[in-house]
Amino acid sequence: MNPLTGKIALVTGGSRGAGRGIAVELAKAGATVYVTGRSVRGKSTQNYPGTIDDTAAEIQSHGGTAFAVRCDHTNDEETEAVIDRIQQEQGRLDILVNNVWGGNELAIEYQPFWELPLLHWDHMFQAGVRAQLATNHFAVPLMRRRQSGLIVHTTFWDDHKYTGHFYYDLAKNALNRMAYGLATELQADNIAVVAVSPGWMRTELVLAAFNTGADHWQAVEELKNTETPHYIGRAICALAGDPEVKQKSGQIVRVGELAEEYGFTDIDGRTIPPFRLG
Repeated sequence: MNPLTGKIALVTGGSRGAGRGIAVELAKAGATVYVTGRSVRGKSTQNYPGTIDDTAAEIQSHGGTAFAVRCDHTNDEETEAVIDRIQQEQGRLDILVNNVWGGNELAIEYQPFWELPLLHWDHMFQAGVRAQLATNHFAVPLMRRRQSGLIVHTTFWDDHKYTGHFYYDLAKNALNRMAYGLATELQADNIAVVAVSPGWMRTELVLAAFNTGADHWQAVEELKNTETPHYIGRAICALAGDPEVKQKSGQIVRVGELAEEYGFTDIDGRTIPPFRLG
């Protein structure tokens, strides 16, 4: 039996990138996975590759169980409807992965704060931080019924170093603090809340930016220390299957460190060390 058999998981922002890798790995570990996002087959956000339907289809091709649910997490009614559906169909939610993010729709330009458009706030805080907060708002009562569970926020962190982009840095630190606050408030409910920081991932958009693909990235020198989105997926599976995960509640953990602790590798068999800013 797989370690997460019988568990119900929700992965937000699961059309591509980290969300897709996480959803696939959770399903491979036995969880029933609900995948949300705005991109559906025939209508992809910004014409980016990948949709929630593609993610669900990949899971099903591996023999897993997945449900693709279109949801704009900036719309509270749609977010609440997703949780209501999970409650009606499953009666429980064991794993919530808050991965929805709105920062990719503007170019990440490393310019001084005063030269950046204020629109970065709307994308990163409305479609990122607030969207994750709202998902927690509706999901936590369902999780509290069973007095157990795991909430994960995907983030970025390197010992409080400045990331170089004012809004990105501010938003990711807000997510880290959200995880800490939730962990404190949910301590008595036996629900662990952890912020998980991956390294540089070879997402679909990163590969496209380097004019390469999943089969040829090794030829690009800049990508030699990158990891697949499945690496963070395996990290979250390890956390979800750890009966002592509560000891990490409120913390920010790096994927590379979790790989060393739990003994998993990326899908190509490599163990990529924790990512560090220069």
